[in-house]
Amino acid sequence: MSAESHRLSRLEPYLDRTEPAPTLLKMLVGVQLTGMREDAGVSQEQAARTLGFSPAKLSRIEAGKGRKPPTEADVRALLQLYDADDYEASVLVRLLLRAGEPGWWQRYDKRLMPEWFDRLVGLQEAAAAIRTFEIQYVPGLLQTAAYTRAVVERGLPTASSAEVERRVELRMRRGQLLLRPDTPQLWAILDESVLMRILGGPEVMREQLEYLAEMAERPHVTLQIVPLDVTNASAPAIPVTYLRFGGLDLPDIVYLEHIRSANFLEDRDETEEYRVALDRLADEALDPRESLALVQRTLKERYSDR
Repeated sequence: MSAESHRLSRLEPYLDRTEPAPTLLKMLVGVQLTGMREDAGVSQEQAARTLGFSPAKLSRIEAGKGRKPPTEADVRALLQLYDADDYEASVLVRLLLRAGEPGWWQRYDKRLMPEWFDRLVGLQEAAAAIRTFEIQYVPGLLQTAAYTRAVVERGLPTASSAEVERRVELRMRRGQLLLRPDTPQLWAILDESVLMRILGGPEVMREQLEYLAEMAERPHVTLQIVPLDVTNASAPAIPVTYLRFGGLDLPDIVYLEHIRSANFLEDRDETEEYRVALDRLADEALDPRESLALVQRTLKERYSDR
């Protein structure tokens, strides 16, 4: 078996996943095609020109971007150009076909699931590890329904009650990721002000902090709090989500969300800067045991029944 075939053999378990993972599979197809092209000594520009693709189209295929996967005809043309053997072609095409199966989140309408958010949810579903820093809200994956409802109503004051409930439903479905047997590792760093900011009233906050404390004791969740008295913390100015896909030749990805859009950073130099920043922030934050104690103390002092 060639080195390329051996590499592809590691991907066969992804053909048997119970839950569709279109974002992951599109990325896997793209990164394997990139590797084949480079092994064949063909530049991206040469490959695009030979097959009559635009450079942007081939770049998109190799990056695994877009709501839909590339067509089977396009992938087979690339495989032929790179002299892939029958086994390699079989695995890539089967991965491609599975990438066409919609994930659960793709059943929501585009108003709730614009393309950038579709990609984030798909990446979280595929990640081996998720690191996140929040300065205003509890991370979405750790929110309760009532807290989510308060966040949505605050951010979208003119939304109908039906839209609010649909968004709450979507957020709760996302949170089930942390309850699955194959859950990713979640490392969440929060500013202490998140615990103090009252959303939805004291009862909502009590339930939210109780749930946060419960999740923080799970083995796959690490929670750290940056206390208010740390005035020189090297915190980014905006929330950050850092995703890793261990052992699959996939790049780390940093997600930066804005009001109506988001940026996905994949360049190694850029993502490394954010990794270092999160590492430094983790060093400045309370350790997980102290952080859990702070959550519990805040719960008792600010939100307990009187």
